[in-house]
Amino acid sequence: MNSFAASLALSALATTAVAAEETRRPRVAPEAVYQVAPGLGKFTNGVLFGEVWVRDTLKPRDRSLVTLAALIATGKTAEVGVHTARALDTGVTPVEIGEVITHLAFYSGWPNALSAVTEVQRVYVDRDIGPVDPSAAARIELSAAAEAARSATVTTTVGPTAPELADLTNRVLFGDLWRRSELTPRDRSLITITALIAIGQPEQLPFHANRAMDSGLTRDEVAETVAHLAFYAGWPRAFSAVPVLQRVFDQRAGAPAPSAAPAPGVSAAHAGELKIVRAKDAPSVPGPDAYFTGNVRVSGNFKGNAPARVSGATVTFAPGARTAWHTHPLGQTLFIISGRGRVQKEGGPVEEVVPGDLVWIPPNVRHWHGASAKQAMSHLAVAEELDGKVVTWMEKVTDAKGLDE
Repeated sequence: MNSFAASLALSALATTAVAAEETRRPRVAPEAVYQVAPGLGKFTNGVLFGEVWVRDTLKPRDRSLVTLAALIATGKTAEVGVHTARALDTGVTPVEIGEVITHLAFYSGWPNALSAVTEVQRVYVDRDIGPVDPSAAARIELSAAAEAARSATVTTTVGPTAPELADLTNRVLFGDLWRRSELTPRDRSLITITALIAIGQPEQLPFHANRAMDSGLTRDEVAETVAHLAFYAGWPRAFSAVPVLQRVFDQRAGAPAPSAAPAPGVSAAHAGELKIVRAKDAPSVPGPDAYFTGNVRVSGNFKGNAPARVSGATVTFAPGARTAWHTHPLGQTLFIISGRGRVQKEGGPVEEVVPGDLVWIPPNVRHWHGASAKQAMSHLAVAEELDGKVVTWMEKVTDAKGLDE
């Protein structure tokens, strides 16, 4: 046999072996898929279930939660029954499935949740699963400080425009739903970030990604959730989530933003061009305990490009929260956005500030600022850098008169 004929024979054998392997591998998709869209069948068997579902970065139970959440959130009820059965097989309990539906009613709407109930009930009937009883476990206690800051932010940013929405958010969504014990805080956060990515709402991700990782979800698990969702929500929505999550990862790691490229949501900073920090892409992070008393959130950090020396951020103080004593080498400007605050220079009276007020603190003047005792406050803080330094932090405020007024 000449070499050409031998090559043909080997190629034929290889092709036959691959075909035989494909035949032996169980078909996951409905038979119609292989008849109508054989390529889809190939990717379903070989990649989605032959590769993605078997990776252990997310356990099968987590993948079932993510998949069910994506299907419910996007109204893909035809697939809910199949994945409900898979979820039960991977260890998700009927109580947890019911709570996934309940939770997602708030994040993707009641119609999607009610449609999912019908499909899930069919599976329960087939498996002889009776009515689901609520969990008897005690309600989950959330961080009081974190909740105070979150509630204050909702009250001051949403309340003036939609007071009923602010009330329902604080009283029902976080005051009741997020405290229910039918799902752990980690799982509740997992299905929330899943739903936000699946319905194309990445601007809501920073808060919930931070909350998820505070509850035990790892960075690798968050990243794998995005990869899994590419198959169930589409590549565009998965890709839209990536830059937002990267900023969350960087901020949690304390890494500076790369200088070679603009941050997500920020326009290129070439000479003569605008630079826009989009609010939806500006994650809120806790104010460091060493520099603040009480619950404080910092968002919208910005810094001018050289030769400009300006930088700043939006800072939200829960009631009673405040900065430590500090100075700025070139002074600081505060613009009060909402709520009711306090500011004091050393040796001077405690001054009240309200929305619309501007405060100028001269260079090297020792001072502090924060919220009143009973009402939150948000301000935009702007300062300039001198020899690489913007602020010098000192001890915490403990003896200033008027702190409790």
